[in-house]
Amino acid sequence: MTKLLAVSPDPWRWQAHPEVWFLVAAVIAFGWWAIRVIGPRVVPAGEPITTSFQRRVFSVATVLLLVSADWPVHDIAEEHLYAVHMVQHLVITFIVPPLFLLATPAWLARLLILDEGRGSRILRRMAHPVVAGVLFNGLTALTHWSGVVQWSFDSGAFHYGVHLALFLSALLMWVPVAAPLPELRISVPGQMIYLFLMSVIPTIPAAWLTFAEGTVYRHYDDGYEAFGVTVRSDQQAAGLIMKLLGGFYLWGIIIVKFIGYSRIHHRENQQMRPAEGRHLTLRRKTDGAVDSTGD
Repeated sequence: MTKLLAVSPDPWRWQAHPEVWFLVAAVIAFGWWAIRVIGPRVVPAGEPITTSFQRRVFSVATVLLLVSADWPVHDIAEEHLYAVHMVQHLVITFIVPPLFLLATPAWLARLLILDEGRGSRILRRMAHPVVAGVLFNGLTALTHWSGVVQWSFDSGAFHYGVHLALFLSALLMWVPVAAPLPELRISVPGQMIYLFLMSVIPTIPAAWLTFAEGTVYRHYDDGYEAFGVTVRSDQQAAGLIMKLLGGFYLWGIIIVKFIGYSRIHHRENQQMRPAEGRHLTLRRKTDGAVDSTGD
């Protein structure tokens, strides 16, 4: 028993991830440079470079990126529990990207996207709802292929590249919904349909994980049950997290957008009705005055 405990892996063993620290530091450095150096040169005097909301959202997104990609979440996700891996992917694809988009000032987005250069044209084409949706979901499906998962486990560089590709494709996927520029967003009804499709497509890999009879990813079946969770239970939990947690998150956004859209249209209708009523009243008064004159 003592020998078994001695060779059992420790899920809480600290591991350094300098590539993650470098990425987060680069994000912070770019944010500081944009606000302190670029902003004062392009933003007219008297106008705010950023809002307090944008600064708060940027901070939250940066912290979530660090927490989801660094120890201990990263190590437990990659070496012990695929369910934690699924939560990690949901954070870096469904939560962090739209927060970074919401944190981006409009003037900075115009510099990066609408400069009419070749890179800008390519970026706008890649952010088209059809292209971005297909690209993101295609990469998501590919990253759940057992060969890719095993290669990610064996090669740290490949694993880092996969996460970076997922994050960048997720940024493109969220542009039609959360872009800092209105001209890059689709209509609110279109956004709701778009997010609905994003919630339906992951059903296939989620069902595959949930109902698989054997071990899908062999490197998680190493004879060690982290926190007492079996390999089969871990796979099923991962599938349910992908479908239910991710689906509920997207459906929550759809509901919020539907409520906001309904309130706006209700307010517009309420504002139009009194005007129509006054027009009819004035018309009746005018007709009455004409009739009285005629009499």
